[in-house]
Amino acid sequence: MCFMEENFAMESWMQNVVSMMTDSVTGDVSTGCVTHIKKEMEAFADCSPSNSGMYSPTTTVLNETIIRSADSKIDFHESSYEKSLRSPSSPERQYCSSTTQPHTDSGMDTNEGEIKEEDSPRRLCLVCGDNASGFHYGVASCEACKAFFKRTIQGNIEYTCPASGECEINKRRRKACQACRFRKCLRSGMLKEGVRLDRVRGGRQKYRRNPDSPYQVQVVSAQRPLLLLEDIKMLEALVGCEPDCLDINKALENSKHRTLSILSDLYDRELVGIIGWAKQIPGFTDLSLNDQMRLLQSTWAEILTLTLAFRSLPLVGLGRLQFATDFILDEKQSRDCGTLELYQTCCHVVERLDNLSISKEEYYLLKALVLTNSDVKIEQYHSLKKFRDSILTALSDAIGILRPTGVMNQIQQLLLCLPALRQANYIVRRFWSDVHQQDLVPMNKLFLEMLEAYCR
Repeated sequence: MCFMEENFAMESWMQNVVSMMTDSVTGDVSTGCVTHIKKEMEAFADCSPSNSGMYSPTTTVLNETIIRSADSKIDFHESSYEKSLRSPSSPERQYCSSTTQPHTDSGMDTNEGEIKEEDSPRRLCLVCGDNASGFHYGVASCEACKAFFKRTIQGNIEYTCPASGECEINKRRRKACQACRFRKCLRSGMLKEGVRLDRVRGGRQKYRRNPDSPYQVQVVSAQRPLLLLEDIKMLEALVGCEPDCLDINKALENSKHRTLSILSDLYDRELVGIIGWAKQIPGFTDLSLNDQMRLLQSTWAEILTLTLAFRSLPLVGLGRLQFATDFILDEKQSRDCGTLELYQTCCHVVERLDNLSISKEEYYLLKALVLTNSDVKIEQYHSLKKFRDSILTALSDAIGILRPTGVMNQIQQLLLCLPALRQANYIVRRFWSDVHQQDLVPMNKLFLEMLEAYCR
């Protein structure tokens, strides 16, 4: 009989726990020579997607650090079930070693046979290290950091660090730098969506505890799901319109200046490819036709250099550049045909990309960003800014997913590649202008127009 009563008591307790869990789950360019350029751009007019679906920023902006991993789902409010786990009378007690600090004294009272409250492990605030009062906006935190994070989000406040942006945040110095404190809140896992801007009850998102990690939760039903690479529309469009690597024209193999002839033909054919590529990027066709032409005329050399550099990454240790699937140029060949400076410049860009361990997603977005990085006069500057911002936001989101612990550093390093590409732009244009003036090899009309139309 006693055994049956114990089973009945245990079943009743389990039903109460399940019930509590259920209740708690509530979450200036010349226009005189543009004939062939216009023809090529008009040829791709039917390929341009509707810009109604332009990628718009959601939660990320370039000037803030976004720390969000693919499997880090955050709880905003402590449930009754969690309280029951922390209760001294609860049959189960769970603690996380990374955020609790046990006392050295034994917590067992020999007279009463139970754990004393003052001897139980203490949960620490992941932001400043003070004693945590509970789970706030997804992580264990104290009341001070909870209130600070809430004020910052509700007031839409932007802070600036007076130092290097790496101030130490602890219990004693947490008020010294608001910018670094807020950054540490985000890095610790606090989620901005957890702050209710309307201040009205009933608007909370629904979450449940992740059984694999006591300090993380799983999203059951949220207003905005966790961002994935597939959700970045700009990146999706760029992946779909990336041109394939070309093959060389076999008819040029017996020409007088074989290497130069092959390179001239490849550059001309790749120019046709980047025109079609640009027309498929969401936001590009929102610009006027003149602005589209100006951007392409002023950035084509940088775009082709970046494409060549990324394609040559597998050969970085061999010092070779892969211009086509069946044409690779090394230092000796480049010296023999007079393209040594061009070769060295492109190899420098390859090394920079290799040092960054650039991913293909970062390459796609950086290449699109290069298209908008022009100094020429634009008629519709606001449309260009909107186009550029959509790419920057997509880049920030993608890096936040791929490199959740080094977002801003990777963005800064990628942007530092732009001056190297601009330097390559001058060298590429000067080289091909000299080839044209010396009439060394035939150059097609589109190539010549793109080369001659550019001016500052």
